[in-house]
Amino acid sequence: MRRLNCTGVTQGEKAMPLANWAVIAIYLGFGLLELARSDLFSKREQCRHDGIIEVVSTVMVLLVTQPLILVAVDRLGQHYFPAYRGALGQLNLWAAIPLFLVLEDMMQYWWHRASHSFAWLYNLHRAHHNARYMSVRLVYRNNIIYYALMPSIWLAATLVYLGLGWVYAGYLVIKMLVIIGAHSDVKWDEPLYRSALLAPLMWVVERLISTPATHHAHHGRHASDPAVHYKGNYGNLMFIWDVLFGTARITRTYPVSYGVEDLPEATLGQQLLWPVFPENTDITRKVPGAAPVAQP
Repeated sequence: MRRLNCTGVTQGEKAMPLANWAVIAIYLGFGLLELARSDLFSKREQCRHDGIIEVVSTVMVLLVTQPLILVAVDRLGQHYFPAYRGALGQLNLWAAIPLFLVLEDMMQYWWHRASHSFAWLYNLHRAHHNARYMSVRLVYRNNIIYYALMPSIWLAATLVYLGLGWVYAGYLVIKMLVIIGAHSDVKWDEPLYRSALLAPLMWVVERLISTPATHHAHHGRHASDPAVHYKGNYGNLMFIWDVLFGTARITRTYPVSYGVEDLPEATLGQQLLWPVFPENTDITRKVPGAAPVAQP
């Protein structure tokens, strides 16, 4: 049974717009900090393609891919499993949260890890790592097809269909706060490591959730940099998955540079819509728009 208010509107339907506005506010908040501290729109080593990729992929996932998956799951559910619509609506909050942590966040960990283990999946994920900087701009930067195939989005939509939209609304705000904060070049965790009072607390925090230090390590460019760990630190909301499954590296330092190492330059089409557009495999080829724009 779904949770309804006196007007017949589910709690999830009522909460989601508020959650979306909260995520927008978080995104804009970190964006304004970057604008003031590191020039949000002109990052060091930025390429001409970067802004295009980030705008297109962000608009697509937020306005097309995720809404269509929610609609598709709802339609499929009503057609094949109508009796289960809202079946978990009365579930206790503390029983519902683990469902999202395991079926959504842990599943995203394994999808992300697989994306660095299988060549075809990495081609769908490479756009996210091609940027030579960290920023809130990277949060939704990926091949368009990557999100359409992401199991965690489909599983989250299934939990919403089962009546847990009211939980997902709050869960989404917390998860996006962590993810946006972990991608931003505003290193909110750095001063906390230096605090004698807070350092013990940060020992727990950095093992529980993603922080700038742990996630920046995943985006680092050169394996020779002690702060870089691009074959690990896959966690999104929860870093504890990396700790549990042996892919964690915690250094409390930040890479010197970001991006991909020893790979050919990627075309705009390749980053947004491989395999529709072919992969550039020629490491000597210079792709127009893929090289850093000269800084003033």
